[in-house]
Amino acid sequence: MATGDDELALSPALLQEAAGRFGMLAATTRLHIVWVLAHGEQDVSSLAEQVDGTVAAVSQHLAKLKLAGLVRARREGRHQFYEVDDPSVAAIVREMVSHLRDPASGQGGDASTSGRAHGLGA
Repeated sequence: MATGDDELALSPALLQEAAGRFGMLAATTRLHIVWVLAHGEQDVSSLAEQVDGTVAAVSQHLAKLKLAGLVRARREGRHQFYEVDDPSVAAIVREMVSHLRDPASGQGGDASTSGRAHGLGA
């Protein structure tokens, strides 16, 4: 089945937006935060504990993720709870982690078990 030129054409603005979103997930701590939030909302203290970071550092990462439109916050009393703002982003992160975790797929494993790093910039 041939793909039409319209389907392949990407505007520079769309490419820049996609690269920016992927760039936000390129930091391991931010990726870990999105992974945790893909499984349900959390407050900053719980997130910091789960990603083995400080509250201050996790707060800074959350601010960047929020600015990029990847997470959103809601206030409940003195606590702020965060969740993934776009279910598609959560699905992409889950899919990538699942793909890398599943050695039976022939694509999985990590750099230490496969003998080489996967992807550019790894």
